[in-house]
Amino acid sequence: MITQLIHSGANSIPRSKSMHDAKYASILTPIGKIGISVLNSKLESISWLSESSPLIEPDDQSTKYIASELSNYFMNPNYRFNVDMMLVGTPFQKRVWEALINIPPGQVMTYGELAKQLSTSPRAVGGACKANPIPIIVPCHRVVAMNSLGGFFGEQSGHMMDIKTWLLRHEGAKL
Repeated sequence: MITQLIHSGANSIPRSKSMHDAKYASILTPIGKIGISVLNSKLESISWLSESSPLIEPDDQSTKYIASELSNYFMNPNYRFNVDMMLVGTPFQKRVWEALINIPPGQVMTYGELAKQLSTSPRAVGGACKANPIPIIVPCHRVVAMNSLGGFFGEQSGHMMDIKTWLLRHEGAKL
């Protein structure tokens, strides 16, 4: 079960009043280093880190818990996250992110299908996916183009598309 604390704003960087209020950690995963930011025990962001980024061990209860949840997913693609999230975005982005959470592992939906469900355009859905502050848990990787994988965080090829492909294969999606 995923619960959320939703605030206004559309920025995907940590949104705490003071950067010192948030707890940070980074973990090594099969798709590289991932950074996590937690504020008041709520997951605020997941980010992709470069190989040269130092590992920051989770050292408090909230970051250890999020790291454990992600580890469980990487061991079992059907793992159901139980994470409190602080999703920050526009009302439209939040609608898209809520819809993403309902796409089961191993399944995909096209940008057009999701757009039709939400009475909007495929391009708008893609923009909301690109702005997603909590990838993997809010699974924007499960949205694809009609005839291809589409993009991933603004990229049409390269490392981010390798991550999208890996996540979809990990979940058993037919590519």
